[in-house]
Amino acid sequence: MTMNRRRLLGGASALAAAGWLGSLTSGFVLRPRWAHAAGPIKMGIATDITGPIAPSGNANWQVAQFTVEEINKAGGIQGRPIELHLEDTASDPKIAVGNVRKLIQERKVDVVLGGITSAMRQAIKDPIVNRGRTLYIYPQLYEGQECTRFLFNTGPTPAQQCDRLIPYLINTLGKKRFAMPSANYVWPQLLNKYARKVIEANGGEVVFEEYYPLDQAEYSATISKIRDGKVDCLFSTIIAPGLQPFMKQLYESGFQKNGGVVTCVYYDENLLNYHPAHEMEGLVSCLDYFRAVNDPFGNALQEGYERKFPGSKYLFTAGSASTGMYRGVKFYEAAVKATGGKLSREEVAAAMDKAVLENGPGGGAQMVPGKLHARMNMYIAVCRNDGGRTRYEVVDRAEMVDPREC
Repeated sequence: MTMNRRRLLGGASALAAAGWLGSLTSGFVLRPRWAHAAGPIKMGIATDITGPIAPSGNANWQVAQFTVEEINKAGGIQGRPIELHLEDTASDPKIAVGNVRKLIQERKVDVVLGGITSAMRQAIKDPIVNRGRTLYIYPQLYEGQECTRFLFNTGPTPAQQCDRLIPYLINTLGKKRFAMPSANYVWPQLLNKYARKVIEANGGEVVFEEYYPLDQAEYSATISKIRDGKVDCLFSTIIAPGLQPFMKQLYESGFQKNGGVVTCVYYDENLLNYHPAHEMEGLVSCLDYFRAVNDPFGNALQEGYERKFPGSKYLFTAGSASTGMYRGVKFYEAAVKATGGKLSREEVAAAMDKAVLENGPGGGAQMVPGKLHARMNMYIAVCRNDGGRTRYEVVDRAEMVDPREC
């Protein structure tokens, strides 16, 4: 109860300090500094301000605020400013559904962006898309197979992550005996199915695949299986709150010190908010952006973000859906410009279907017409413990990778 109260107070105070008005029970609004006769474009953000996924959710709303304020400073979209409305999904689909309905029914937003876990997306997409008849942009990397009309996916898919990552693990690092410790919900189940095919096609073997409750805290039996099965690579899809005890127990078992490699496709610089850097040493990830990419446009974004949120522990990076949030806001901006300022779901969706971003963190992106997903650059990086801070070393880059979805 003390931890939950601390998260509630921390989330609310951070939002108030950033200029948002409201509360965790009534939702927050960030009004533009100028007005337009037609009123603002209303953008809803639904993300985890509290709950186990809050470190990622707080990065999400900060990136959304930063991106929208940059658009408003440049004159808005077709002369109209964006007004942001934020609701807490609280890492709990039941709470999220009620709060998302507020965005649709009370705030009457023109678009909703958000949701981190696939369980959350599945819970809130019907209130948004079907019942709410509103455009929905899902910013997170995920398991694929989401082809709902009026739902655009702006994060990486299994094909974009696994098709290059797994051959790297097998052919470059020489790791062939895989285990798949997993959280028990849709993302790990479908991602593992795809990853297993790629592992086996490249000469690797899956020694075991197991699923655990999200809040499991004891993994000694799993670690024994890893040791007894001579596993040399863990393809992990465990998430918080079970993530912290798993990584701690795995590290203490000596798996990494004995040459084992952990790979997890959502690991980014924000993972220091979950556990210490030494537990992440040597971890291999594949994402659409790392700060180590060190490209001029991305560096300028980072500088602007850090000026807006100085000293924030919630970083603008990829695995926390931050790049997908930035991409989603910018795709929406491009689509509304293409409609000449019209905001109907049908017209904006038709324009988004062909949207192209020349620049973004890690490079530009383009929606694949008719596929509801985006091509984007992908990077493989190895995590280093740099004096208690996480530093990624980029070891591979692929240009404009196709999502291979829908």
